[in-house]
Amino acid sequence: MFTFVLLSLTVVGITCSLVHHRKNLSSKRVVDICLLYLLLVHVGLTGLWAFFGHAFLSDQVAASIGWAAGSPFQLEIAMTNLAFGILGVLCMIFKDGFWLATGIGYSVFLFGAAFVHIREMVVAGNYAINNAGPTLYIGDIAIPLLICVLLAVKWRMKPSGI
Repeated sequence: MFTFVLLSLTVVGITCSLVHHRKNLSSKRVVDICLLYLLLVHVGLTGLWAFFGHAFLSDQVAASIGWAAGSPFQLEIAMTNLAFGILGVLCMIFKDGFWLATGIGYSVFLFGAAFVHIREMVVAGNYAINNAGPTLYIGDIAIPLLICVLLAVKWRMKPSGI
């Protein structure tokens, strides 16, 4: 459910920003707006939300993923999410190379998470909602893929790269 809320928030933010800047839109500005909202919402807000869940509601989060409660790795993943959450929010202030580093780091993290979730489906038959549901397909695969594509497009639009 939260995945769809964040996706909706991203679409609304992008749409409002595009409408606001409609008089001086360029393809570069469209890419920047889309990328900013993906980094702010899906890296920043998602990271902060995931930190909260893994740190303070770890047993419930573990159950929703189909994993055993009480693992100290919950706190480790909470801190990883906190780090990316902060980086995503800072993308509002810092741009270019900061966006590139944040986007690549986050994408590697989530593609790795997707691999683990898919392996759990195949090996352990784990089809819990937060292992095999929208979090996997949208959050762990589609969003980081879209961030990588937009970063590549942004890089190609600049003569000297990002």
